[in-house]
Amino acid sequence: MLVLAQISDLHLDGTPRATERARRVMDHLRALPGPVDALLVTGDIADHGAEAEYEEAAELLGLHDAGRPFPVLPCPGNHDSRGPYRKALLREPAGDGPVNRAHRVGGTAILLCDSSIPGADEGELDAQTYAWIESELDALDGGTPALLAFHHPPVALHHPLPDRYQLARPGSLAGLLERRPEIAAVITGHAHTPASTTFAGRPLVVGPGVTWTLRLPWEGEQVADLDAPVGLAFHILDDERRLTTHFRTV
Repeated sequence: MLVLAQISDLHLDGTPRATERARRVMDHLRALPGPVDALLVTGDIADHGAEAEYEEAAELLGLHDAGRPFPVLPCPGNHDSRGPYRKALLREPAGDGPVNRAHRVGGTAILLCDSSIPGADEGELDAQTYAWIESELDALDGGTPALLAFHHPPVALHHPLPDRYQLARPGSLAGLLERRPEIAAVITGHAHTPASTTFAGRPLVVGPGVTWTLRLPWEGEQVADLDAPVGLAFHILDDERRLTTHFRTV
């Protein structure tokens, strides 16, 4: 059994409010009586894509701390900038290509994909990323389940704001899932609201936002609920490759 925590959309911008909300959820996760197997951070880590924002993120997330209680696995969102993200968050040479990373946690492969389009709010998994996914899955044995994690949901969530900037060409992703039964589920962020549905016959889970929560159309005219508690998710992948998700606030 695999237990993953997920946070998303920290939008760190140097303000005390953004810092406090990110620190609050990380303090909560570090204080859990039983540690999770890993933490997914599904994009929009920085608000402006500045190096200083990623330096703060690396410190808050404990990304490079030798004594951290669990691995921290980030992927970019539309507010992130690939060069500063690589340099200041990952401490790698800056580059403009998609930031795709694979991790093995327990008996599960977690593929963190870059769905950002530089300079745009919409999302897309490009040809290079699809080729990378196929290559990573080819390298697995047939008994290893995989999870795909990226920023932009590939389906409408029935709110005009996230639905305007969802993943482009969802048919390409659906085709991948149809060819690849080892992919157990898809996990995304971006919408600032916890949600779950199915896509191409697989569970699709959207993690809540750290910085603010999206009000749905029937919840009021103000889009951003700045006073809502910080949201997070816990995903459990069992030995039958079933995904169960619990949402929490802190």
